[in-house]
Amino acid sequence: MVVYLSGVDVSSSALRFLAARLRERRRALGTRWRRLSAGRQALLTLVHLRNGQPYAQLAAGFGIGTTTVYRYVTEAVELLAALAPTLAEAVRAASMKAYLILDGTLLPIDRIAADRPFSSGQHKKHGMNVQVIADPKGRPLWASPALPGAVHNVRAACEHGIIDALAKADINCWADKGYQGAGGTIRLPYRGRWDSLSARQQAVNRSHAKVRALIEQAIATLKSWRLLRKLQCSTTRITNLVQAVLTLHLASSG
Repeated sequence: MVVYLSGVDVSSSALRFLAARLRERRRALGTRWRRLSAGRQALLTLVHLRNGQPYAQLAAGFGIGTTTVYRYVTEAVELLAALAPTLAEAVRAASMKAYLILDGTLLPIDRIAADRPFSSGQHKKHGMNVQVIADPKGRPLWASPALPGAVHNVRAACEHGIIDALAKADINCWADKGYQGAGGTIRLPYRGRWDSLSARQQAVNRSHAKVRALIEQAIATLKSWRLLRKLQCSTTRITNLVQAVLTLHLASSG
């Protein structure tokens, strides 16, 4: 395999953050020596998450075995995922916001047509449903555990306890028609054909669409980590990957 120098468009603060957490973990475990330093392990993990490079390429680039790559990446991802905010923490931190924005996104996975629980009828592809909460500026605050793609947004929001958590905190949350019937403090646009809506309802829907559009910015921020654009791992690992990416974003933008 040919090895060449390359770059990764990740902030240095994300690298420093992860390296520091890995050093703390090594001290806690009493680790004396490893093939890679904490800084190199952090870089290895960021390259995998950001560029989606397979383990074989990473092993060649870092001069270690594929098994070691898997072990190092898994360790770092689990460490980051454990630092991600819970729903309660995210809602508490957002209590002073004027409102929040909620939407779901599908993370594509490599599954065959027979895997119907993972098939999203809306997107016509297989994937995992992840709910994202953003602030009024379109910055991601929280991402949910991943559910099979066949799960609709309103059901996912109920299962994760999002609706109850927002209602308890009395925080208004803008969402699209996919959350019809959610209740609580979820704010939805008026339903019906555009020409059947009154002028006031049309104005409300236009305003609602402008507010809700900012959630796309939050989702795009998460998917800028290319590994999430086409996941080729066990579906049981996807939640940790999403939470790890969220932690890195919050750490580098805070």
